[in-house]
Amino acid sequence: MAAAFGAKSTTEDVLAGIDLKNKRYLITGVSSGMGIEIARSLVAHGAEVVGTARNLAKAEEATGQVRTAAETSSGSFDVIALDLADLESVRTSADKLVADGGAFDAIIANAGIMATPFERTRDGFENQFATNYLGHFLFVNRIASLIREGGRLVTVSSNGHRWADIDLEDPNFEKRAYDPWDSYGAAKTAVVLFAVEFDRRYRDRGIRATSLMPGVANTGLGQHLTQEDLAALIERTERENAAADLPPSEFKTIPQVAATSVWAAVAADGDEIGGHYCQDCQVVPIDDTPGLRSAVMSYAVDPERAKLLWTKSEELVGEHF
Repeated sequence: MAAAFGAKSTTEDVLAGIDLKNKRYLITGVSSGMGIEIARSLVAHGAEVVGTARNLAKAEEATGQVRTAAETSSGSFDVIALDLADLESVRTSADKLVADGGAFDAIIANAGIMATPFERTRDGFENQFATNYLGHFLFVNRIASLIREGGRLVTVSSNGHRWADIDLEDPNFEKRAYDPWDSYGAAKTAVVLFAVEFDRRYRDRGIRATSLMPGVANTGLGQHLTQEDLAALIERTERENAAADLPPSEFKTIPQVAATSVWAAVAADGDEIGGHYCQDCQVVPIDDTPGLRSAVMSYAVDPERAKLLWTKSEELVGEHF
């Protein structure tokens, strides 16, 4: 790679000297935290960005800095409605993009929720599985023809994937007790597996897919958690880190936590990141030992499980890709 970046790198570090004029990106989840910063940084360097949000009014209010960046650069910014937990909304949004015909240099599947109480979507799916993974699976596959040759798919996962593999027989917690962190971990594992199989299917077109852990920051992802929930989460992660002889977790700034997504979409070598899991602007190894280390669990990058999940997902959404 042309430059080495790490845990402290920011979006501006990653994009220094890069002109993104005539480049076009799609980012899901631009109404808070990391999504806003990803969009702002790309637009500030001249890119055309299409963001998605479940609540357009909220997105309009939250993305003022992105629109300001567009006004002072050659970039542009638009937001479309997309509710990833509603397959009708997913299909409607995807169909509109395909009808428009505008191509994308990268899709960044950024939107997500974390450790929410048990809820089923209108389609009958467990909410975290639907929002973090299944909605993205359907949305991305329906607009895959819009990814330019040499383009990227970047899926935002989490080191929380280390807490749970995806249960291919019961992804929607129909036969087992629901645990919000097991659900979150499993959905984030599914996100990694999605990138593995998408990369295998599209690499011959020069399109590469990767997944990543952005880092820990106050992005608003855990806004529904109580103070007791947050304290329990911190206690759990630090206990696991200590047991694995790992240092305490470090919080990042928003520009730092958004950097790996921007790096993977724009600056990284596609052949190096394709089919792999990244953290701190670099590919990280497979490591199944305990702790929230900078590594990916082997079950999350298993190509055979990735194929099985793809088939299961097609069955669930009733479409074949």
